Amino acid sequence: MRRFPSAILLALCAVMLFPHPAATQDKPAAAAPAVTGARGEFLAEVAFYEQRYTRLAEAIPAEKYSWRPAEGVRSIGEVYAHIAAANYGIARALGTPPPAGFDPKAINAAAADKAKTVQALKDSFTHFRGAILAIKDADLNNPLKLFGQDTTVRGAFFLVSGHDGEHLGQSIAYARQNGIVPPWTEERIKQEAAKPKP
Repeated sequence: MRRFPSAILLALCAVMLFPHPAATQDKPAAAAPAVTGARGEFLAEVAFYEQRYTRLAEAIPAEKYSWRPAEGVRSIGEVYAHIAAANYGIARALGTPPPAGFDPKAINAAAADKAKTVQALKDSFTHFRGAILAIKDADLNNPLKLFGQDTTVRGAFFLVSGHDGEHLGQSIAYARQNGIVPPWTEERIKQEAAKPKP
């Protein structure tokens, strides 16, 4: 039987007893349990709208943010600013106040500035998700007034989805009027074109 020098045996024992610091680092904590039920379904809906709004807002050239189809109608940037401000307002109605120093007028005042408006939109969706996560399932049937309507917390989810859908459609129409194809539609067209012809 082959013998190992005592120095090698000591080194092997040291590695087994005292592993490299990188090997002993804390493993990531287990992921939080997935939110299910009405809140989970609504979070999926919010994620859909967040993705669509932010991708479209990023695809619009900065110089188009002040474009509006007619006098007295919201501009492209004002639609995105409206959604951002609404996310904070709805979160407040659901029980989560806006961050300290939040000023919805500042969001609207910066509507022609693409970088500020896109960032405000992203920040608002982050805040809004937090508001949904803060709701307890036991409170879903609590009465709530939203958009001038008497509803429940659960009912508010439907009202918000309708509101987001209305303004997403408006944003798509605005983009199309300016010759901009929504990014997800452009991707689908490219995928279909790449498919082999029968």
